Amino acid sequence: MEAGALILELKRRRVIRALIGYGITAFAVLQIVEPVMHGLHWPDEVLSYVVVALAVGFPIVVTLAWIFDVNQGRIEKTSPVRGGLTGAQLVLVLVGIGVLAAAPGLIWYFAVRGRPARPPVTTAEVIPSIAVLPFADMSAAKDQEYFSDGIAEEILNALAQIEGLRVIGRTSSFSFKGKTEDLRTIGEKLGVAHVLEGSVRKEGNRLRITAQLIAAVDGSHVWSRAFEREQAGVFAMQDEIARAVVDALKVKLLFASKAAVRSKAAVRPTESVEAFEHYLLGKHFDQSSEPDAYLRAKGQFEKAIALDPRFGLAWAGLAFALKDAASATTTDEFFEFQRRSIAAAGKAVEFSPDSAEALSTRGLLRWWLAAERDGAHADLARALELNPNDSTAHRRLGLLVASEGHLSEGIAEVRRGIELDPLNPNIWIRIANLYVASGQMELARQAVARTMEIAPAYAVEGTLIVLDLVEKPASALVRCARLDPESSRLSCTAAAQAAAGHETLAKKALDLLARKYRPSTPEDVSDMAEIHALLGENDRAFEWLDRLATFHGENAALVKINPLLRKLHGDPRWPTLLKKINLPVD
Repeated sequence: MEAGALILELKRRRVIRALIGYGITAFAVLQIVEPVMHGLHWPDEVLSYVVVALAVGFPIVVTLAWIFDVNQGRIEKTSPVRGGLTGAQLVLVLVGIGVLAAAPGLIWYFAVRGRPARPPVTTAEVIPSIAVLPFADMSAAKDQEYFSDGIAEEILNALAQIEGLRVIGRTSSFSFKGKTEDLRTIGEKLGVAHVLEGSVRKEGNRLRITAQLIAAVDGSHVWSRAFEREQAGVFAMQDEIARAVVDALKVKLLFASKAAVRSKAAVRPTESVEAFEHYLLGKHFDQSSEPDAYLRAKGQFEKAIALDPRFGLAWAGLAFALKDAASATTTDEFFEFQRRSIAAAGKAVEFSPDSAEALSTRGLLRWWLAAERDGAHADLARALELNPNDSTAHRRLGLLVASEGHLSEGIAEVRRGIELDPLNPNIWIRIANLYVASGQMELARQAVARTMEIAPAYAVEGTLIVLDLVEKPASALVRCARLDPESSRLSCTAAAQAAAGHETLAKKALDLLARKYRPSTPEDVSDMAEIHALLGENDRAFEWLDRLATFHGENAALVKINPLLRKLHGDPRWPTLLKKINLPVD
């Protein structure tokens, strides 16, 4: 049979019409099956089987349409045409037509489209991952927010120590507090597969905690339970919740037995529930943005220690509060607060030697306040051994490594902190400063933009001013003009004029600053050194830097990678200064 005659015969037998109708039906079936399949969490292979089955149907439809016809509602055998195809020849032609009809769909699905689009594999899919949201305060007076937040944070800290479980940091998890975003969105933003949420009701000495573990992808409940007992049982409840989450997620531990999981989660920071309450309130003040919050935090930590002198985490909190007090006090008290801060950090590790938080705190303070870099390295490394999920320890270790001149390694370590706490603006602004120090200005601006996206009210102006001082001093002048108080405005203006090469204007602002204000804080002293360095007045710059070295603190610790001091690097006094701050000379 000739091709033209075959086409006419296909039309007469309504084969082409049947193919078109079947094709439309097959397409409709796929549109229904795919969303149903994903909704029921069927594997992707199911859709592939459906596609193949529909493709096999094309030759069958061709064959049936060739043989039968519908006439007045009755199925009848179609009358043959003389000289037409018969036998095996006919079968091959019909199957060939069916295969040709199915081929475009098969090629599109398996070669072009492939499997249904899926997001790239993330860490959340490789290992179990979780974010602990702040627990709701269900107390009648609604005055136990600090306690409910503290319970959630303690559960987070217990889970973070479990090897084989990725736990998002507190700052990122708690950033959703008071917001109405659904759990799927939260899971996507934090890159986790599961979310733990709950509530705390405290009435007299009775405590009720409810917790529920939810799959972020669809909001389904994996596990939920309510716990109720006397407040003295709060630590046991935290332990039970942590172990139940680990069991529900079926975490495969690489080097730890289930008994080890239980022991890690069950470590009690104190036997005094009253001391624990003061500690939680101190943490609440420490994390608030209220004026003099560090003084309130300091008072609560001291009350906790008075009730339990061996409460290591309270000593760690006190150490940090004393560090903040030192930066806000007069020069006469400054060194006393620093001494007490380091001593408190030592007590924290003495009483809680296996606490990542205590070790991380002592590591930072050893570095900043005593220039003990080797001890700081050891403390931070040990903290990360105990808690690989500690984003703060990753950030601190990254800054320490970068401060020694190893910027790429330091940036990589800080990025690990970002992976664990992606919505923490402090980590983003830190890495922005490291990008500036390494000359990666575009990445620095992107990091600042991310900081502002996460926390629009976060203080990024200082980093932007340094960026402009390095790249475009004219823009820095505009930013300086908006600063308050006047001392900050004058200091910034002097630096910007010096960076722009306007020596006379820079010295005018500098003289006014010196007459009206007496630079005394470590930040002021650092600013003065930078201005003189930008002016090329090396003698004056080193006078201020020698003074900065006696203060210790963050500004001194990061002096080697300060981009505004680069003109001093070739001065023969530079290596001597670095040695004074216990920084490597190379």
